[in-house]
Amino acid sequence: MSRTRTRWRLGLTATTFLVAAGLVPASAHAEDVTDYAITVDPATKGAKIDDTMYGVFFEDINRAADGGLYAELVQNRSFEYSAADNSSYTPLTSWTVDGTAQVVDDGGRLNERNRNYLSLRAGSSITNAGYNTGVHVAEGKKYDFSVWARAAAGTTLTLTLQDADGSLATARKVAVRKSGWAKYTATFTATRTSSTGRLTVASSADAALDMVSLFPRDTYRNEPNGLRKDLAEKVAALHPGFVRFPGGCLVNTGSMEDYSEASGYQRKRSYQWKDTIGPVEQRATNSNFWGYNQSYGLGYYEYFRFAEDIGAMPLPVVPALVTGCGQNQAVDDEALLKRHIQDTLDLIEFANGPVTSTWGKKRAQMGHPKPFHLTHLEVGNEENLPNEFFARFKQFRAAIEAKYPGITVISNSGPDDTGSIFDTAWQLNRDANVAMVDEHYYNSPQWFLQNNGRYDSYDRKGPKVFLGEYASQGNAFKNGLAEAAFMTGLERNADVVKLASYAPLFANEDYVQWRPDLVWFNNHASWNSANYEVQKLFMNNVGDRVVPSKATGTPSLLAPITGAVGLSTWATSAAYDDVKVTDADGKTLLTDDFSGDAAQWNHTGGGTWSVQDGQYVQTDTAAENTMVSAGDAGWHDYDLHAKATKKSGKEGFLVAFGVKDTGNYYWWNLGGWNNTQSAVEQAVDGGKSTLLSKPGSVETGRAYDIDIKVRGRQVTLYLDGKEWGSFTDDKPAEPFRQVVTQDKKSGDLIVKVVNAQSSAARTAIDLGGAKVASKAKVTTLAAAPDAVNTETSTTVAPVSSTFSGVADRFTYTFPANSVTFLRIKQR
Repeated sequence: MSRTRTRWRLGLTATTFLVAAGLVPASAHAEDVTDYAITVDPATKGAKIDDTMYGVFFEDINRAADGGLYAELVQNRSFEYSAADNSSYTPLTSWTVDGTAQVVDDGGRLNERNRNYLSLRAGSSITNAGYNTGVHVAEGKKYDFSVWARAAAGTTLTLTLQDADGSLATARKVAVRKSGWAKYTATFTATRTSSTGRLTVASSADAALDMVSLFPRDTYRNEPNGLRKDLAEKVAALHPGFVRFPGGCLVNTGSMEDYSEASGYQRKRSYQWKDTIGPVEQRATNSNFWGYNQSYGLGYYEYFRFAEDIGAMPLPVVPALVTGCGQNQAVDDEALLKRHIQDTLDLIEFANGPVTSTWGKKRAQMGHPKPFHLTHLEVGNEENLPNEFFARFKQFRAAIEAKYPGITVISNSGPDDTGSIFDTAWQLNRDANVAMVDEHYYNSPQWFLQNNGRYDSYDRKGPKVFLGEYASQGNAFKNGLAEAAFMTGLERNADVVKLASYAPLFANEDYVQWRPDLVWFNNHASWNSANYEVQKLFMNNVGDRVVPSKATGTPSLLAPITGAVGLSTWATSAAYDDVKVTDADGKTLLTDDFSGDAAQWNHTGGGTWSVQDGQYVQTDTAAENTMVSAGDAGWHDYDLHAKATKKSGKEGFLVAFGVKDTGNYYWWNLGGWNNTQSAVEQAVDGGKSTLLSKPGSVETGRAYDIDIKVRGRQVTLYLDGKEWGSFTDDKPAEPFRQVVTQDKKSGDLIVKVVNAQSSAARTAIDLGGAKVASKAKVTTLAAAPDAVNTETSTTVAPVSSTFSGVADRFTYTFPANSVTFLRIKQR
């Protein structure tokens, strides 16, 4: 049965099923008792929502490119893997040799930018293991093999595809026709399906080989050097308004030099677009920041093509010559800066220039004479040195605006949602009247539920916001619910927030550097996370304008912060002494100078703690959370004092308060992030969010006096007797959020409601006099909070139904733990 017909049948029967399951209510009357009320004002014009509101961010992390979206099945196809990429790599990683072969770097190479090639002796063979469990092939499908070879005329290359059970396709033979380097091709047709295949190349005589490749014929849109079909289709199904690429930390880390003899062919370079265009065998290779090699087979041309194919705006990111992601160095080289600025101007010409221009001609030679219509470009990514970054950003912007005044040049505000770096960056951006600022944050679900109103107070006349990276630290449905609740706030503020993209996009389950991720895959399957389903629901039902609406909500938190106290370290050895807790009246609740044992302390984390010379010492410099806690979970309104000394390691120390259990606490992280900044973090169910942060480091061997004053929900922190900062944690984690938009084309009112709680929310909806049809199309995502989609189980998926009780005023019960979209026709 076709997918279309299945969806049609589901639409006819889903309502009965959902009512029985309690996911959709039967018709009800407005006068019924309700938990919430939503009031809509259709007569007032809300913010316009741009078509580009929601998009995707692609970065080559978690093997998202090679071994992922880039459909190449051979790993390390040009023998360029190096210990510079990963300490375990050699030029023969992923290859096995039968006979005699060695990787050579000499003047006989294929070209200057493809440095290595394989010398294979007569009668020998090499076999490639592919990615994950091996090379995946499907019965009846075609696979295109190619190789660049240099051997005596008459040499025969024998090509085989097999797994442990035998042949996967008829063997192929390729005859070498001339003595110099030449490209040879063949095609396999798989005789059965396997995910553990191996590709073998054998030679009858001595031969030099490079760029050994195997591509499925069935790529996305059947393009050569193309994209893996199922992964590309998942992105296309989102209907994203933009594609941000190529990073991320790939852009602003490593050397800013080029890949040339003059620079010593540096491997650890920032991602530079000119390395990634032209014939694939002439593209540079590079060390990926995330610990592997990137071939650049998926390069700028392919990114632009993909964005065009899915109807999305391309949004490239170029390096600003200030490194981030823990490197934090400003490159002081005026000539190099000017070269990168010129490269950026050349990039715009490559994207938009006529075929008569230098770079427009190169685009045309690659197969795309028409321009790509680039309108937005971002300079830099998460720089921790805002002043140094902005000095360079202004030079990029001036050059771009002088030559291409129609391009929107995007800046950023650092890696966090708050703190001194964020504040400094935003002030610089405001003062310089920057068009758009990129914000990034990865926080707990609690934070997203608390911060729906984040953009309500942003300056309507200031720079617009690009929320380029965000996620709530998990792929369970509770994470998707929190993100959905936050997205209603993004839409409500669509006059300020112009672009938003979840990150990261892809994760190969066998090569994971970062969690969570939107789409998961291996070499033969892919599956949507719960977060993906939320993003897809919003992206496919955006609307063109916000319809102002209000809903009843939870009042501010009044109960005081409660909990025990704790000590911890992170990749550091530290000593604590003179811990004392007193209540607001000065009564001692706990005191410990560690002159005896540490019996009052409960060790719940990792590491090794012991009493040494009257101090409580954690000695393991590798352990990352070594929490010990003491006291009563019911404590409130108290003062905590401790003396802390760093002994060795990467960071500083952590003093906790409001400790309820191992996943719920606050801590003051002094000298965190490789001893570059200090922050107060809140952990809720294991997910942490930053409440307050400042740059700062901790000296080894120096004793620090730490004091934390907790009063109600306000906390004040003192370092060596001086106030370091304070905050009030009184935002409710509101579980019920909503926004209403209007679709100009259909005229539909789209009522979007998130109910992130364990009970249904019976809601009175007042459409403010709007004349509407009695039936609404309903899409519901509902599941247990901890539900997670996997390769074999899709527990979070949209269900479509029809609701027949719509009127100017009506009641609807939103299921527990649900995201619900009601599309209501206006008459």
